[in-house]
Amino acid sequence: MRLSTTFIFQQQLRGISQTQADWLATGQRLSTGKRVVSPSDDPIAASQALGIQQHQRTEQRYGMAQQFAQTTLSTEATALSSLSDTIQSAISDIIYGSTGTLNDDDRQSVAAKLEGARSQLMTIANSQDSSGRYLFAGYNTGQPPFVEGAQGATYQGGEQPIMQQVDSQRVMTLTHTGKQVFQSAPPNPKVEPDGSLGDTDLFSVLDKAIAALKTPLKDADDAGMKDFQEAMNKANRGLNNSLNNILSIQSENGTQLKELDSLGSISASQSVLAQGQLSQLTDADMTQTISEYQMKQTALQASYTAFTQMSKLSLFQMNR
Repeated sequence: MRLSTTFIFQQQLRGISQTQADWLATGQRLSTGKRVVSPSDDPIAASQALGIQQHQRTEQRYGMAQQFAQTTLSTEATALSSLSDTIQSAISDIIYGSTGTLNDDDRQSVAAKLEGARSQLMTIANSQDSSGRYLFAGYNTGQPPFVEGAQGATYQGGEQPIMQQVDSQRVMTLTHTGKQVFQSAPPNPKVEPDGSLGDTDLFSVLDKAIAALKTPLKDADDAGMKDFQEAMNKANRGLNNSLNNILSIQSENGTQLKELDSLGSISASQSVLAQGQLSQLTDADMTQTISEYQMKQTALQASYTAFTQMSKLSLFQMNR
């Protein structure tokens, strides 16, 4: 079979082009450190790597959600701690104010302290996070959840607490509404002597206690003293219910913060594992790749030399 000079020439060029392409591809793997640069390099490995990368992106989004949740829960925890401290102090004042040996001036002083506590509670109720969002307003974060009016403090926030999905199977309550925190009873509340549930509005409880303490008792009869004592007892029960409600929310808050720590540790471990799997699928063996690069470079140089020598043969010269 006779082969034309042109055919031989073209075959040599194809061989050089292929050797050069192989060498460049190896060089790309060497420069990137990746064995799989494009899906055609290893379709199965590329497909598996894509699945892992998609999972990593999902986990990264959950990681950001967990960080946001941790910040928000910590902010609420700080507010709840101040709230419980203030209520405990108010309970002590109520107990002291109920003492029968106090005179009207003494009770006025206690009332003044409770007014200060109420003011502090209102500040906490309308507290904001670092971004200026109202903490206890539900999803109505752009306006104060509580406003003062002729009838006392009124809640104008949202009805739903802010929720956040922090994992594929976990949704957390990040902040509670003002109604849940300041106007709700605990799971097992202290009831009134007649078995009914007393006032659950923290501000209303304090307002009634302050009013009772400001009422002069110097010339009060037995009925007046009894009314005062009942008002103080009612306030005591109401404040204790509010405190227990806050403690219940604090417990939930703390449990979720611990859970976030656990989720963060699990996510970190999974991230390391996924990165290892991705590396096994796509990373190049650098020692082997360097050796392969050098071999293909040598082969390409040899192809250039062979082609140059062949092009100088008389057969080629005659066909120019």
